[in-house]
Amino acid sequence: MSPPARIVLVGSMGSGKSTVMEILADRLDCPGLDTDRIVEEREGLTVAQVFAAEGEDMFRSLELSALEAALAHGAPVVVATGGGIVETPAARRLLEAEPAVVHLRVSPAVALERIGSTGSRPLLGDDPAHALAALEERRRAWWAQVAGAIVDVDGLSAVAVADEVLSRLEVAA
Repeated sequence: MSPPARIVLVGSMGSGKSTVMEILADRLDCPGLDTDRIVEEREGLTVAQVFAAEGEDMFRSLELSALEAALAHGAPVVVATGGGIVETPAARRLLEAEPAVVHLRVSPAVALERIGSTGSRPLLGDDPAHALAALEERRRAWWAQVAGAIVDVDGLSAVAVADEVLSRLEVAA
């Protein structure tokens, strides 16, 4: 079966969306777009700097614009979204209209292991373990609302996750 026009990856920070997007884009010989990178390129700032300078509301607006641009890109394309893209109702509506949205589900403990304690994650604050668990709790239903498939990533390599994404979407690559 041929790949869908767009594959969109959603999920928590640390779930591997950007890495899996690169693998999928390579396998499917198509562009891979990351909404966080789009924001950073447009603003000339890192995501953390945008949060610090403009606040979360402005970042979510910029993130929505990046999602719109990624989805408007010529097909086929693989899109990695930021973990909080589902915080924005307009973004959820766009994602719900996409036929190939995959939730890369990661436990908060594994996500924390993967992202470490760097200061580049503005929503983690002084207690990253608690913050990740709270974000997971708040966003869980939204990820389920927009995703047509779920891949549990704990214990899997990025290559194995990419394989599972393609399997769930019934794509041979």
